[in-house]
Amino acid sequence: MTASPVLTSVQDGIGTITLNRPEARNALSQDMRPALAAAVTQMRDDKEVYAVILTGAGGAFCSGGDISAMLDTSRTGLTFRAGMRELHQWFPELVNLEKPVIAAVDGPAFGAGLSLALAADFVLATRRARFCAVFGRIGLIPDLGALHLLPRIVGMQKAKELVFTARTVDVDEARQLGMVYDVVEDAAALQQAAQALARRFGEASTAAIGMAKTIMNQSFESDARTIAELESYGQAMARGSAYHQDAVRRFKDKQPLRFDWDRKA
Repeated sequence: MTASPVLTSVQDGIGTITLNRPEARNALSQDMRPALAAAVTQMRDDKEVYAVILTGAGGAFCSGGDISAMLDTSRTGLTFRAGMRELHQWFPELVNLEKPVIAAVDGPAFGAGLSLALAADFVLATRRARFCAVFGRIGLIPDLGALHLLPRIVGMQKAKELVFTARTVDVDEARQLGMVYDVVEDAAALQQAAQALARRFGEASTAAIGMAKTIMNQSFESDARTIAELESYGQAMARGSAYHQDAVRRFKDKQPLRFDWDRKA
């Protein structure tokens, strides 16, 4: 029986999506795409999930698109366009998932793999993680949202340099550029760190985080007035939530708040 190209699991409120083509360094194959779309939808709709970890099996995050599929000369430009449009139907669901998303990157995050990592809210990486907008090496342009996400994370001039040169970025430079949140030594430490980071959101208001994330994701495309209006609507909804009412009661009764990032576990 052929293993699923994408694995999902949920444990104690933490959802995990694992790219599962280790023999191809988790290259994004044609059958992997709908499986990944379904996984994102599953995590979005599961009300018990408060944080999501995106990772890869077998010592690689994702090496990019499946180049072997590009050898199919029967696919026309319109066919390629249709395939890209299918990607663009579900990829925004990942970028805008109203839950914290943590990319756990071990090994290469190249091409579409880079895009998937950039879609996360936090990128944790091992010492052997590598990042590359590799498209230029085969005469293509970045896709799967990279042209939108990369400049917003590293700045326009640096994004152009990384895209034009298609050079590999090691984990230390990636952290310096703001692409990586934290670095760990190896794969075992990576999974522990991802789980630990995810668990820290366990007592937070998932709804408040989701609304804040949605509004911030619009901040580069919207003016200050639009963001202020969105902020007003979001805050009105948050003020009416049971979570907020409980927090106010706890404060009044001099009880510890459920969510305090600075409080030691």
